[in-house]
Amino acid sequence: MRFDARAVIALLLSELLVFLPAAGAGQPASRQSQVPPRDIAPLWQDLQKSYLELFKLAPSRNYTPAQIQEAEQFLKSARENCVGVYKKRSGSYDSELQQTQAELRRASAKLSDPQRHDLHCQIQNLRVLKSQAEVLATHAIPIAYENKAAKLELIQKWPAQLQQIRQEMASGSYNNRRWGDVKDIGFREIARGQEDDIKKGQDAIKQMKLSGLLPKEVEDKEVVDYVTSVAQKVAAHSDLHVPLHVTVLNSKEINAFALPGGYLFIERGLLEAADDESELAGVIAHETAHDVARHAHKLMTKATIAGIFYQAAELAAIILTGGAASIGVYYALQYGFYGLGLVLDLKLLGVSREYELEADQLGIQYAWNAGYDPSGFIRFFDKIATQEGYVNGASWFRSHPPFFERMVDAEREIMFLPKKQGLIMQSSEFQQMKKALAKVKAQAVKEEKEKPSLLAPEQGCASPQKIEYQPGQPIESICSQPTEPGKEARK
Repeated sequence: MRFDARAVIALLLSELLVFLPAAGAGQPASRQSQVPPRDIAPLWQDLQKSYLELFKLAPSRNYTPAQIQEAEQFLKSARENCVGVYKKRSGSYDSELQQTQAELRRASAKLSDPQRHDLHCQIQNLRVLKSQAEVLATHAIPIAYENKAAKLELIQKWPAQLQQIRQEMASGSYNNRRWGDVKDIGFREIARGQEDDIKKGQDAIKQMKLSGLLPKEVEDKEVVDYVTSVAQKVAAHSDLHVPLHVTVLNSKEINAFALPGGYLFIERGLLEAADDESELAGVIAHETAHDVARHAHKLMTKATIAGIFYQAAELAAIILTGGAASIGVYYALQYGFYGLGLVLDLKLLGVSREYELEADQLGIQYAWNAGYDPSGFIRFFDKIATQEGYVNGASWFRSHPPFFERMVDAEREIMFLPKKQGLIMQSSEFQQMKKALAKVKAQAVKEEKEKPSLLAPEQGCASPQKIEYQPGQPIESICSQPTEPGKEARK
């Protein structure tokens, strides 16, 4: 079958851009409390813990079915309320935006330069605030509450799952699982024909560069050499049978992606977000597994992709006129590739769930086989779902498979792996890379401030107050006392 390079690019870019959920119908009549009832307060505290903590704690917890049900209902209510708050804020910003634009039209001929500048700043800031509120309502808040719901499900179901895992280990039946032959890693054939993908990957990269879809590369040799060494180590202990080519991109998105044929791209934001070498290795191993299993090839035979490429200038025009795609463009420009301007709506016929779970399993095996603590993958996933990375790490969060299934399957695979001593979590080389990376980031931030922005064409405006929650801050805290819409725009 003949492959279209643009289609290959489109598929892989699905890992780079956010899939925006459809807005729910209606809004709550009033803001409800985000404080859980007293009888589920201890359970709520458990939901603030990490997955790895809960895997250890859940078997000793004895919450009643009534408490679990009450917590489920509270989570659902709190999520709907929190989403409703920011949908309402987005609507309020939109109304004020339209009023300000109407005022500009009516008085344009009579305005002094300072008055015109003030109105331009108000419009510019209201657009940003509206987009931020919409990102929270349609993406960040649902993800955060989905993460909590998965942890509640883990507390409820993990004890029985753990018992089943122990039975499988005692009987030896776990060795019969798919890809359970971990002692043969490197000699297995996960998917035949990896070498056939090399030309497809090269064509995709060429098309991306010609279209201006790739951010510039990180040029710091210390950073690039370190990332390449970790990736090559993982690849050497995987089932990848084609040469690996590693590129580090100077983008603050928390992501990595693999183009067909062994072309791996790591973004600066992921290096910033990782706290230790095993987390980085876990992500690299996951992406390597996508290439090993030829998931791009398989998806391209099933998916129909058309009309997904737009030029940055066209989409910039949409955001500047408040079009329907403005939130997607805002995301791409503000949190991802600056100037990328691409909105992707890709339907993969429901097959990506199977491939994500397979990449999770194989990736954990490859990280372990390379001598890394395989729990790094779980720790990184949990951190990005919980903390500020909800936006910059959007590509980690798909509508399927559910968080609970991914985390439980990952922990199960880790338990099934033969025990090893001295698994690597941290290294001095990683810490040294971080120091070099800080300089790369500082330079990128400086350059970003100095170049024109499609989001902020009017210079000299006060920055609007950001609507976001910080690392370690519970999601529900942003809904407890929302700021009155409009105040930030005039600051």
